[in-house]
Amino acid sequence: MTAHTPYEDLARELGSVGAVRRELARNLPHDCPPAPAVVLTLLGRHGEMRMTRLADLLGIDMSVTSRHVTYAVERGWVDRRPDPLDGRVRLLRLTGSGEQMLADMHHRTSETLAHLLGDWPEEDVTRLTELLARLRASFGDCGCRTASRSARPLPPHPAAAAHI
Repeated sequence: MTAHTPYEDLARELGSVGAVRRELARNLPHDCPPAPAVVLTLLGRHGEMRMTRLADLLGIDMSVTSRHVTYAVERGWVDRRPDPLDGRVRLLRLTGSGEQMLADMHHRTSETLAHLLGDWPEEDVTRLTELLARLRASFGDCGCRTASRSARPLPPHPAAAAHI
């Protein structure tokens, strides 16, 4: 049997994080599905921005981003206003209602985590939070990559060196 590297173990664990995200999504407000919830979260974290920036942060196509934003705009959570630097472009920002929805989402998520991780020592929760923040920082915010970062080649796999 081949020993696993820490990175293989990490990759396997990260692959199962989807189950955690799905459980947290079950507790979102009934009228706020996960995709618009992420829109609100990003606007709350980064503030006012152009649609192109939001699509970049989401890592999805502009048309899909537009659908998620439209859903949030129709519910009064997001406001679109002309960019003073370029009137053809719209800036997105949270409304008061959007800030309230975001606060409700954060509260629900915190309550769910407190319930599911209630038997964890507080130090473990704090350490996990620190490590996840560090992991996110290592990848750049929300999947946005600079050209130099995405162009960097992957190192050769150790098994490949054995075949040279």
